[in-house]
Amino acid sequence: MSNETVIVKLLDKEYQVACPPGQQEALAQSARYLDQQMRNIRANGKVIGLERIAVMAALNISNELIQQDGDSAPADDNAKAPGSAQLKNLNSKLDEALHRFRQLEIG
Repeated sequence: MSNETVIVKLLDKEYQVACPPGQQEALAQSARYLDQQMRNIRANGKVIGLERIAVMAALNISNELIQQDGDSAPADDNAKAPGSAQLKNLNSKLDEALHRFRQLEIG
């Protein structure tokens, strides 16, 4: 069986995504959740730009997943997902890098 192309909408933009047969509803549900997270970030007004909003939403969703899975993370310290403090640090570094990139685009 081959993948099917499914169109999802995120922040009113359409994206074609390859999807295994039988997984269309799960993909649609994931896209709706991501779209809502992205809309919440955009509505907050502190994050500008589609890519930056998408990255922030991905970080937030990853943090939610880590918080839910808590004890089920792998025992190997190197394989463990970053904790909340590490995510905040990564988020800060991402903000700085995106700010520098935006300054390059403007200049």
